[in-house]
Amino acid sequence: MKIKTFQIMLVALLGYTTLTASSCAKKNNNIVLENNTITVAPVGPEFVADSAMAYCSAQCEFGPRTMNSDAHDRCGKWIAAQFERLGCEVERQDASLTGYDGTMLRSTNIIARHNPKAEKRMLLCAHWDSRPWADNDPDEANWRKPVMAANDGASGVAVMLEVARLLKEADTLNVGVDFVCFDAEDWGVPQWSNRNDPDSWALGSQYWSTHYEFKGAKPRFGILLDMVGGQGATFYQEGMSTKYAPGVVENVWTAAHQAGYSQYFPFSPGGSITDDHIPVNENAGIPTIDIIAYYPDCKESSFGPTWHTVSDDMQHIDPNTLKAVGQTIIQVIFTSHN
Repeated sequence: MKIKTFQIMLVALLGYTTLTASSCAKKNNNIVLENNTITVAPVGPEFVADSAMAYCSAQCEFGPRTMNSDAHDRCGKWIAAQFERLGCEVERQDASLTGYDGTMLRSTNIIARHNPKAEKRMLLCAHWDSRPWADNDPDEANWRKPVMAANDGASGVAVMLEVARLLKEADTLNVGVDFVCFDAEDWGVPQWSNRNDPDSWALGSQYWSTHYEFKGAKPRFGILLDMVGGQGATFYQEGMSTKYAPGVVENVWTAAHQAGYSQYFPFSPGGSITDDHIPVNENAGIPTIDIIAYYPDCKESSFGPTWHTVSDDMQHIDPNTLKAVGQTIIQVIFTSHN
């Protein structure tokens, strides 16, 4: 496969080896640079979309995973058990956090470490809680109903679980991955409230980024997965990601093209948002980007037609989208390994 050349410094993720396109041929990590054209072969195992779909559906079967609910608590135990089954060292970071409205939230960040002794490490994260209010639903009668959050929550965790499954089978890989499932991301101020509090979002990652003590090597970079399973999704380069971690953005989008998913990952800017990657960058000091769907022409929301609606369910999850994101993550991990 050939990728249209742009001026690129290909930083080999985790190793940070620099390559610059030139007229001479050079081989490295399955990449051939010749006549300003990058020819690549996808690396790593095949990401199984059906498996990711099953992980996504299993979370939804608990019901909406809203804070302080029984469904939330049961699903959290299930997620931790899955990572343990897949060979990760798992710990729970419990905290009582205060929502924008004064509600005390029983929060649990789930941390799962693959290959914990590895010095080369990356962070892969997503939020696992559900929005308690469908405040962007076209029907006002649904605004105070909970969101199933198949895409806005479960899809990111599903991709991480499938990646963990594939890593368990690749027992010779010398790269470590810290999987973090952030809680209390979606208790932000609802649209029907007259309040304005940007800090009411991403409460779990705010807490993790200021309280978590790494056991061993700290991840060198991070990737946040948010809304990575929706129908018709395209992943533009999110603005705060390019501000805090432009090199990581460049390399992940290059990996997507290498893996054959250029149509999902255009080299084009998207919007800037408040999400879990902000405290990870600002507080934990880990250059972290956000892979998040962007629908520039969607009248309902630039996050897609099901965002914060009662329609965010499994019927609107596309296995092809999960595949594109998951295979890109595999490309990132296994390119760094070679």
